Amino acid sequence: MSWYPRWKPYVPVARRRAQAASYAQKLAKKEGRELSPVKIEGRKISTSFWGQAWCDNLERYSDFANRLPRGRTYVRNGSVIDLRIEQGAIQAIVSGSQVYRVKIDIRTLGQKHWESIKQDCSQSITSLIDLLQGRFDQGIMQRLSQRDTGLFPQPSEIKMSCTCPDWAGLCKHVAATLYGVGARLDSAPELLFTLRNVDHLELIGQAVAAENLERTLAADQKDALGGDLGEIFGIEIDVPASEQAVASQEGPTRNATARPARRRTASARTGKSKAPAATSNAGRKQPARKKPAVAKISAKSTAGAPNKRKRIAR
Repeated sequence: MSWYPRWKPYVPVARRRAQAASYAQKLAKKEGRELSPVKIEGRKISTSFWGQAWCDNLERYSDFANRLPRGRTYVRNGSVIDLRIEQGAIQAIVSGSQVYRVKIDIRTLGQKHWESIKQDCSQSITSLIDLLQGRFDQGIMQRLSQRDTGLFPQPSEIKMSCTCPDWAGLCKHVAATLYGVGARLDSAPELLFTLRNVDHLELIGQAVAAENLERTLAADQKDALGGDLGEIFGIEIDVPASEQAVASQEGPTRNATARPARRRTASARTGKSKAPAATSNAGRKQPARKKPAVAKISAKSTAGAPNKRKRIAR
């Protein structure tokens, strides 16, 4: 009998992924719903600001630093076969030697905390416009990812549980789930606001109510529309007197330049401009060439008129 510990045999990555896919199909049939697995493509788990900030927030706490590396391996292997992010909770199904269920409860943001974030974000309206387009400036990034007053949860706000036999607070299945959230935020960043029970549209509404909105967008929106605001919105807009004076000065000049065009059009209707067309169609039969034939017929008719009179005289 050996006193050395018995390690489980190594399972290749391809076999782990195949096992995870098989478990996912069985669970989908059993639960009667489509599962939402986490798929990692490339070396990085997350590539966007939201996903990377979520992972950085987890790794900067010493409570999680020692247990997270095993979770990175699991999530890259496709072991997280189902991940659902809801209000104040994360639920996942992780495939290991067996199928384990993970639940992570996260405390939602308090009203004062959220109001502070909205007030700070409204001071930078250009950043919120970029927020709608999926771009962020450095100021908004730093504000949302602050350690104590940002949007991401602290360790004291996270409660984890797993059905695996590991008694550690943060097992590899929970760690894989947390990294899976970072990967999911790449494609659906609004789920972070759902998790913290806040509405991301309130950030936009707060910015619209700010006084700096008119100063920031007054010149840009006029150029971006590129047309008459009255025609776009169906309203009448008063034109300043200076613009009316300029329009009155430009009116006669435009009419004056338009008259020569009409004269050229009138001259084109005369026979002078038709000369090139006649030369180009010289080989074709034109109706005008029938006139000499008519003249010949009339000449014959006049020549034969005296003969008829002589016959009558006889």
